[in-house]
Amino acid sequence: MTGIGTLLAAATSELGSAAEARTLLAHAAGVEPSRLVLLSTIEPAVEESFRDLVARRATGEPLQYLTGVAWFRTISVQVEPGVFIPRPETEVMVGWALEQLDALGPNPTVVELCAGSGAISAAIAAERPGCRQFAVELSEPAFHAAVRNLAGGEVDVRLGDMADAFTELDGQVDLVIANPPYIPLQMWEHVAAEVRAHEPQIALFSGDDGLDAMRVVAKVARRLLRPGGRVCAEHAEVQSEAVLDVFVEAGSFVKVADHRDLNDRPRFVTAIRAGNLAG
Repeated sequence: MTGIGTLLAAATSELGSAAEARTLLAHAAGVEPSRLVLLSTIEPAVEESFRDLVARRATGEPLQYLTGVAWFRTISVQVEPGVFIPRPETEVMVGWALEQLDALGPNPTVVELCAGSGAISAAIAAERPGCRQFAVELSEPAFHAAVRNLAGGEVDVRLGDMADAFTELDGQVDLVIANPPYIPLQMWEHVAAEVRAHEPQIALFSGDDGLDAMRVVAKVARRLLRPGGRVCAEHAEVQSEAVLDVFVEAGSFVKVADHRDLNDRPRFVTAIRAGNLAG
């Protein structure tokens, strides 16, 4: 049997990341990474599984798909091929949303559009309990992942098109949050090969300018939000000006603004529903 140190050194050299090597070995061994130091030996079956995982990761298969887990803020969610992997950049937008919820009363109503794995809704449920939460997702694989990730909670998760979702909530929602697909089709070649090859295109690309889904988000938020309700939606950094126009042109929004992510790059737009629901 090969020693743990030797296995990790070889994997680190192949992957260029000690952290990924440790994560994959811990996954193969069925322990938390912090407990690897407690293992005196690695069984042959575990070593074989680990070497297979390293080989797959070296070809570009996402780490989260190999382990089945993605971390987001204070929670983890299950992910698999066909389900978009939540990104750290989105955590800042969720932080903004949580700050807004604190000012919107004791039991605010929250709708997540383009829910994917349900990571955003799960984070809000964990950090701001007591919300009345709803989420919608168009992709069946992602919808089923969201159902699993939100099981046991109070989030009403639905499969369908966001364009006509939750009509029974029109004019009653306090916060709409979305991480829609936003990559322009013309940017296909500029997207990391690992992402293009493994993550679902439905969660990535959205028309020639990348804003097709965002226009729907703006219209749906306009319909759902009560006067004074908030919307926030993630976008590509090159869309910081165009996305503001989307919400201004949708009408009925005030204080349309853009915000930066952890890397100080333009990342999400916010707006407030004006007071006249008929407008």
